[in-house]
Formats: sequence, C-alpha cells, structure tokens
Amino acid sequence: MPDKQDSSIGQLFAELANDTGLLIRQEIALAKVELTQKITSIGINVGFLVVGGAVAYAALLALLAAIIILLANYVAWWVAALIVAVVVGIIAAVLVMRALAALKKTSVTPKQTVETLKEDAQWAKQQVK
Repeated sequence: MPDKQDSSIGQLFAELANDTGLLIRQEIALAKVELTQKITSIGINVGFLVVGGAVAYAALLALLAAIIILLANYVAWWVAALIVAVVVGIIAAVLVMRALAALKKTSVTPKQTVETLKEDAQWAKQQVK
C-alpha cells in the first residue's frame, strides 16, 4: 500500500469511504450479536419463569386447600376461603409489582455498539482533518 503522503485527495477520500463502509457493516454486525445475546437471555429466563410458575401454581393450590380445610375447623368454610383468598391476593399483587419493576429495568440497548460508534465518530473526524 503506498504511503499516505503520496496519495491524492481522491484516493484518500476513496479509502475513507471504504473504511467507513466497512466500519458501519462491522458495527451493524456487532449490534446484531449483542441484541441476539440479550434477547436469548431474556427468552430463557421468561421460559424458566413460566415453567416455575406452573409448578408453583400446582403446589400453591394444594397448600391453599389444606389451609382452607384447617381454618374451616374454626370458622365457616366461606370465611376460611375468603381469608385465604385475601392473603393470597395481597402476596400476588406484591410479586407482580416486583416482577414488573425488574422487567422495566431490563435494557436491550446494545451498549458496546453505542460506545464503539462514539469512538468511530472520533476516528472519522480525525481522518478528515
């Protein structure tokens, strides 16, 4: 490759255009990889959440039935069921609010790509000077 000092302005701009195009393609590829990794991780965790929730739901139903039967020894059946329903409803509300807050904090922004784009912009500015 000839020395940059001997290159014409046209050749330098052609090289800059080629390098910029290559850089943009590489940044797009990096963003795709980053997003794929983040989305895959989120998908796996959602899957675990669904399966775990289904199993926990079955256990919870059996436990709630046992609690209602136990309370029915001391109060009417409908009162026992109402007490259990209110307690379970409060617990469910707390869990749902907590999960929603955690999901809102999850970011799918390709942070590494954003950083390298900033570096690329600085590089491009230096090349033009």
